[in-house]
Amino acid sequence: MKNENLVHLLLTLFRFLGARRQRQLVLLTLLMFVSAFSEVISLGLVIPFLGLLISPDKLMSFPLASKLAHFWGFSSGKEILLPITILFVVVSIFAGAIRMFQLWASTKLTFAAGADLSYEIYRRTLYQPYHAHLQRNTSVVVSSVIDKVNNVVFWILLPLMTLLSSLLLLVFITVTLLIISPLVACVSILSFGSAYVLITQITKKKLRSNGECIAREQTQVVKAVQEGLGGIRDVLLDGTQEIYCEIYRKADQPLRNANGSNSFLSGCPRFAIEAFGIAMITILAYSLSQQPEGISAALPTLGALALGAQRLLPALQQSYYAWSSINGSRASLIEVLDMLKYELSQEQTQDASKILKMPFTHSIEFSSVSFRYSDQLPLVLENINFKIPKGSRVGFVGTTGSGKSTTLDLLMGLLAPTSGQIKIDGQNINQQNLRSWQKNIAHVPQSIYLSDATIAENIAFGIPKEKIDIERVKIAAQKAQISDYIEGRAEGYEALVGERGVMLSGGQRQRIGIARALYKNASVIIFDEATSALDSETEQNVMSSIEKMSRDLTILIIAHRTSTLKLCDMTVTLKGAKAHLENAL
Repeated sequence: MKNENLVHLLLTLFRFLGARRQRQLVLLTLLMFVSAFSEVISLGLVIPFLGLLISPDKLMSFPLASKLAHFWGFSSGKEILLPITILFVVVSIFAGAIRMFQLWASTKLTFAAGADLSYEIYRRTLYQPYHAHLQRNTSVVVSSVIDKVNNVVFWILLPLMTLLSSLLLLVFITVTLLIISPLVACVSILSFGSAYVLITQITKKKLRSNGECIAREQTQVVKAVQEGLGGIRDVLLDGTQEIYCEIYRKADQPLRNANGSNSFLSGCPRFAIEAFGIAMITILAYSLSQQPEGISAALPTLGALALGAQRLLPALQQSYYAWSSINGSRASLIEVLDMLKYELSQEQTQDASKILKMPFTHSIEFSSVSFRYSDQLPLVLENINFKIPKGSRVGFVGTTGSGKSTTLDLLMGLLAPTSGQIKIDGQNINQQNLRSWQKNIAHVPQSIYLSDATIAENIAFGIPKEKIDIERVKIAAQKAQISDYIEGRAEGYEALVGERGVMLSGGQRQRIGIARALYKNASVIIFDEATSALDSETEQNVMSSIEKMSRDLTILIIAHRTSTLKLCDMTVTLKGAKAHLENAL
């Protein structure tokens, strides 16, 4: 896509806008035609109006004008001068009002389309499979959803609206000037047009280079901010603020320079062309004044040409500015289109509320399961076989990198086996029933993600606030052994937890994670090193909460400490891409 021409990229973007926005764009184009036509009507009236001001009585020499004047009670050209002036003013105001309405409609459509694109990129990103998220840097996603889409809105869509409007206006103004004076109009249009074409060829390469720099460095700026703030404890402790400031500066400075260069290249031709235009009109005025009829006869034509140039030069400058903005943001447009092209299957986008939970009554079985992250990497798991009865407490043990988390990611359906099968009650898990199986699973990781919201919202995570079942939240909190703490606070379940749960202790965060799993009414709960970061006493309390859970729940635990495995009925030991199932001691 990098080498595709700009027109093809814009047509691709148009296809992603959706049927509704496409229809609105067609209507807006029609409005642009009306706006351009009204603009040249007001321009075309300049000649007769100036002629009338010079010789009002000439109007009465036209039979039709004379009849209309007498019909309305006017006997001379001077008497009709005031009504004609008022009419000219009304037409000019009407043309301006249409242009203003067109600007409003263009802006509204542009930002509405930008919101659609941003939502669609975010949606397609969230629906991507887990392995795709493992391979992608979150800085790229954040930059694309926010910065790159903003680039497309401000430097592609808005300029595109301006370009369409300006080109239509140029066509109508050109026709009008050709009617007034074909020779002078041709000379003016060819001169100004050739100047802008030349400037376009000179600046095209630099604009594209700047655009690639902007797209690249925007991602680096986001990455620098995320890394500096994400590790703020270590940054403060080690005193490495200057290092991270320097990383940020090295990303931000080229970004600002490229933006500034594009802004200069887009706006600078205006001053040279305006000076050239004034000089050209001055020479034309002098030439016309030397004609036998004198300056008096040439005044209406000169007035129209001056007004035409006043319209023509801004329209040419707007067209060039729009083109340069679009060309300078080409790289951002390519990245946005790449993310819009993410394929989504019907199973991925199915409404979660309409998916029925898969029955799970007997066992989970790994049958000759092997897995590797890519064809270039070795097998992480090879020919794994084990069977977990429903209601079991199973510990997964092994050295770092032995494949414990990968095994449970496979069980949760976040990853797909390279070969072999994962069966639930003898039924193979595939793309068609994966979401139904995942309805059974809740996951409690080592680091519980808590949003800056209330305790109730964090327990019923992902549920709109107005749809939260508070009684179910309380029951889940009781089973997770955290209800006494919550209900002892003045705000109760409406208490805020702070960003990432900073107002809670490690044990409290883990218990909220357990309560979240219980609120889901899952039949399988997976603890992925959920207690490894806790002290021994807090871990013992959390494990006590787990031990008191119903025997209807199948609990799978990854742990390094033997104390964590005491409540397990059996263990799966992973070593060298192999797995061994045995009863716990």
